[in-house]
Amino acid sequence: MATLKQTVHQVVSEYAKDGLNCISYLTQNPDGSLLTVVDIENKPHDMDVSLVVRILGEQIVIERDLNNKPAVDALVQAGIDRKDIILAYAGEAVPEAAS
Repeated sequence: MATLKQTVHQVVSEYAKDGLNCISYLTQNPDGSLLTVVDIENKPHDMDVSLVVRILGEQIVIERDLNNKPAVDALVQAGIDRKDIILAYAGEAVPEAAS
């Protein structure tokens, strides 16, 4: 059975795909508790961060999500309980100790 970190990594990595006008990259900090998807457009070479996810203990905090299929839906489909996911970008409270 996959760990929480492995499941989150798998789900977030699926958002790092080449699109019609951009290339997306999965980035993470050394311990894998912060994952981002960076999108670099082919022309005019603009970039954006479309997804930012933190793992804080047994909770997942989604700081930013600009995707058509919200990451929260993909995480729930992967077996993570919705109550363990905080949508910080939507105003859901992040525990102070985790901020």
